[in-house]
Amino acid sequence: MASCKSATLTLPHSDRGRLIIPITAQPALYFPLSSGRYEVVPGLKRLGLPPGNGGNGDADARLLQIDTDFAVYRENKLRCRAERLSKYYATHHFAPQVAGAVARFIVARLHSEYPELFHLQRDAHGGTILRCRLTDEVLFFDAEMRLTRTETAPTLDPAYASALDALCCQIPEDVAVMCTSPEQGDWLTALHLCSPSHWAAEDKIGKSFVAMHAPVPGFAKLNATAPALVNAMVHKGPFVRFAWGIAPDRQLNCHPEPPPGRASREWREAAFAPHSDDSPFYLRVERQCLWGLPEVGAALFTIRVSFVSGQEIRSDPTERALLRSALLSMSPQSRVYKSVAGRMDQLLNWLDEDN
Repeated sequence: MASCKSATLTLPHSDRGRLIIPITAQPALYFPLSSGRYEVVPGLKRLGLPPGNGGNGDADARLLQIDTDFAVYRENKLRCRAERLSKYYATHHFAPQVAGAVARFIVARLHSEYPELFHLQRDAHGGTILRCRLTDEVLFFDAEMRLTRTETAPTLDPAYASALDALCCQIPEDVAVMCTSPEQGDWLTALHLCSPSHWAAEDKIGKSFVAMHAPVPGFAKLNATAPALVNAMVHKGPFVRFAWGIAPDRQLNCHPEPPPGRASREWREAAFAPHSDDSPFYLRVERQCLWGLPEVGAALFTIRVSFVSGQEIRSDPTERALLRSALLSMSPQSRVYKSVAGRMDQLLNWLDEDN
């Protein structure tokens, strides 16, 4: 079972990421290593059942988690979009009826989970108006949930490209949409990915569930069950699962291609610093929620990234032992894939040191 942890992200100074109203909810963070093993398994659990299953109260049952770190995620998304939108947002055969259903669903969840932050109203023509108090933006949709115009201050550059693009900038989570059909099988139809863990939207869009995960060591053993998994994503659930890795810092955007002005090696191979004043590494955790939209043959994924300090883990004997055991259980291929092969000894030695 994932246990609650505490950590904070720092907000770069920027008016673009400012909060319009204060938020008091603290981040719901997790330590999903209760088995003490690194495993490539579906790990699907019912979202919100039993209540408080992660130790975070109501936040565990929510699809979207808006808290005091919201501005950090917002700033990261705006920075990614300004760099090159197509690097972080891609679609493939994203049918209008699927796009409309996804937008309608996200708007409904925002309004139901955070009515104090998102005000919903209808216009005279059957359209929808969403007032987003966090960003001071107003989003206008027509009856088919296509984005028709926005009111933003300051003006965004680039402007929102679609309803999904606009809505993803109102939440901390990244969003993916899988589609299925009897004729075409399954494919990744839309992806808004501004906090990638060393993978790129442009490389994954349009691929099947199996093809998307082909680079993951150990995933081949799940290929036979992939059709059943995809069917469960669309027709069952909602589900939540967790993934984790080791990161040298709390950088949200770990796209394999560095932004302009950043050296490739520096961007991809940040050093493990055992004598850091803060923490030499962080546990990078992804909370992944899956919600089926069977009426359009699709499933919505949300991915929320959070971090747990290595210092905090080392100070807890149980968590230190679980992480050490999980690292040792990794195959050589998994160590390379998770970028710890060249620093495994350093990590284990540091965990074994006294505080």
